[in-house]
Amino acid sequence: MDAAERAAEESDEWSGVAPDAARRLVSAAVQAFAERGYHATTTRDIAGRAGMSPAALYIHYKTKEELLYRISGIGHEKALQIMGAAAEARGSATDRLRDAVRAFARWHAEHHTTARVIQYELQALSADHYAEIAGLRRRTDRLLRQIIEDGAESGEFRVADIPGTTLAVLSLCVDVARWFSAEGPRTPDEVGALYADLVLRMVGGAS
Repeated sequence: MDAAERAAEESDEWSGVAPDAARRLVSAAVQAFAERGYHATTTRDIAGRAGMSPAALYIHYKTKEELLYRISGIGHEKALQIMGAAAEARGSATDRLRDAVRAFARWHAEHHTTARVIQYELQALSADHYAEIAGLRRRTDRLLRQIIEDGAESGEFRVADIPGTTLAVLSLCVDVARWFSAEGPRTPDEVGALYADLVLRMVGGAS
């Protein structure tokens, strides 16, 4: 992915953040947190990447933690949206699970920088903010679990431990953000297709 493609992706990813200065700060914070880690990143680092002064940052975000909370909220809402679309779609449990995993894994590949931040920096959130994000994660978990339960009840899947299998599937998809590289051998679409096939095999379904 070249610089122009990366800029276009980031613009789309944070299109709901306004005004432009706030959007630039969110994008800069993601890059800084991913490269340096939340605790090693300073507000000066973030402001500099956004082409702004540290004082300008505080106009839009009171603290560094508030930036992480904003990023985490957007990312987890997107994850919930992806899982919800698959869970509520018509079709067999096999079709819905395939679509859910393919889309979820693909998103973690396409947005691997953001996904690394929202998945691996959660402990830096304040207690109240962490509780809110944890609630979004539980809702995503329940949607996936319902698909697997539906498949087990219909006989499409052979699953002895539905909660454990749900956790395994989510962990598999989330981990894509840790290793995926835009310069690697697989595209996000290929990762999504591969993981969908692997998960269907995991639950004993027809791939």
